[in-house]
Amino acid sequence: MTTNLKSIVSVKFQVTAAVVCAGIVLLMSANAPAQNLFVSNYANGGPLYQYTTDGTQSVFDSGLPYYEAMAFSGAGNLYVGVQNTGAIYKLTPGGTRTTFATGLNGVWGLAFDTSGNLFEADTLTGHLYKFTTGGVRSTFASGLSDPEGLAFNIVGTLFEADLGSGNIYKYTTSGTRTTFASGLNEPSSLAFDSAGNLFEADLGSGNIYEFTPGGVRSTFASGLYHPSALAFDGMGNLFEADFGTGNIFEFTSTGVQSTFASGLPAPSGLAFQNEILPVPEPSVLALLAIGGGAVLFRHYGMRNITERS
Repeated sequence: MTTNLKSIVSVKFQVTAAVVCAGIVLLMSANAPAQNLFVSNYANGGPLYQYTTDGTQSVFDSGLPYYEAMAFSGAGNLYVGVQNTGAIYKLTPGGTRTTFATGLNGVWGLAFDTSGNLFEADTLTGHLYKFTTGGVRSTFASGLSDPEGLAFNIVGTLFEADLGSGNIYKYTTSGTRTTFASGLNEPSSLAFDSAGNLFEADLGSGNIYEFTPGGVRSTFASGLYHPSALAFDGMGNLFEADFGTGNIFEFTSTGVQSTFASGLPAPSGLAFQNEILPVPEPSVLALLAIGGGAVLFRHYGMRNITERS
């Protein structure tokens, strides 16, 4: 009788733990926060637009000449490169603008590493610059040919789209460079999906290519008109800024294409807000710990959360 009672209690406890774990997953999925999309325009005066998930458009910033590269810090501040001023600006979530860096020459790519350092592709000098959180600049790489898109993979390796050479370069944390892919037609933008596959906007061919972590290439989309920027939302959908048509296209993971926004003057950059799923109550976490459960918190957009400026 004692053995049977223990078995019944054990089964009930396991079922309860499983139900709680499932409930938490469903709760987290249901409460997953929406991500707004930010779009820069390479036109005099911009503007820099913000879109809600349903496509509602508003002006987030304006008045600067030729907005281009964008990246969100872990603290939720938007950093944007502006061509004619040679500067990188910092925009708070409330829209307050300050100058982060000056004296640059063609800010076409921005990306944060996991330590909160900002990397910039300086197209006209052929350099990659690294900025600490305090704005101190150093040269990370040089001798490039029109460096444009930058993206970090999940393990912190930097990839760079080198438009002039038609290559994608890969960098170690110390700056050692190797060629990841070659033979491209003006690679302009890079983005990683959650599985670690690299997507590349091929400006000259009008294609979007997908590369496995091992470098095997396939065509994800074609027939585009100067694709200039790529970004994934938290649900795994790929967004593309189509410079030539003035559209923002959305692609499902299987490549189904739809128009998210249209009528833009010259869309050239895309960035999604950082979002973190809500943390369950401490009592729930305690119950999961007792049951041997585990909770995974997904950081939307694969962006870092350590940068505090």
